[in-house]
Order: sequence, then C-alpha cells, then structure tokens
Amino acid sequence: MAMNIGSSGEEDEVVSTINTTPLVDVMLVLLIIFLITIPAVNYSIAINLPKERNEVRETKPENIVLSVDTSGQLYWYDAKVAGTQALVDKLKKVAVMNPQPEVHIRGDMTANYDSVGKIIYACQRAGIAKVGFITEPPPRG
Repeated sequence: MAMNIGSSGEEDEVVSTINTTPLVDVMLVLLIIFLITIPAVNYSIAINLPKERNEVRETKPENIVLSVDTSGQLYWYDAKVAGTQALVDKLKKVAVMNPQPEVHIRGDMTANYDSVGKIIYACQRAGIAKVGFITEPPPRG
C-alpha cells in the first residue's frame, strides 16, 4: 500500500488505491517461466510409439514347438534333435505344407543366445515364415 503525504498543509489523507506495479512484475516473471517451459513439453519429432499389449494365442495342433535347454540341446517337441542340419531337414519337410505351420521356440532363460539363434537360422534356411517365442507372463501386481 502506498501513502501519499500532502505538503499543502491540509490533513494527511490516506490514499486507498492499490499499487499494481509489483503485481505486474510477478505476472511478467510467471509469463516468462511458462514460455520457457512449454517447448520442453512438446517434442518436435512426430513418431508413433509402440503400444504394449498382451496377446493370448491359441495353440494349434499343427504348430511346431522347438525347445532349448540350459546345455544348448535342441528338442522337437520332446524328442532330441541330433544337430542343426537335422533340424533344417525336418523343417524343410514341414515348410511345404499348406498352410505352413508356425514354429514356437521355448528357450531356457539361462541358455546361450547362440542356441536360439541356430533355431532361427535353421527356420530361415528351411523357409519357415512364422517364428514365435514362448515366454512366461510376468506376475500380476
């Protein structure tokens, strides 16, 4: 509040007007702060981010399940496969079927990636179009 003291010899009167200068100063500072922070919220590159979804897939009897254990052994369902070339030969027989079955890979969490990579490479060499991974869903909550 500002007071105006008169020098004219009259009684001192109190001026009851509001001084708006500090209010304008505060508003200008807030305006500058908002103008600086708004561009940080808006990103200039427009991209579509992937959405997370958990899709339940039905297991069909014609799907092939290949497994890899901790030691790197390959399994066709429950039967052990001798090696990568034997796996490619089996997959080539399946690749000519119409419709072509999907290959589902079950890899042990502690298995080397090399063993899973061999299965994917064998599927590629055999001409398998659909390859998927079987995982355990995360715990809820």
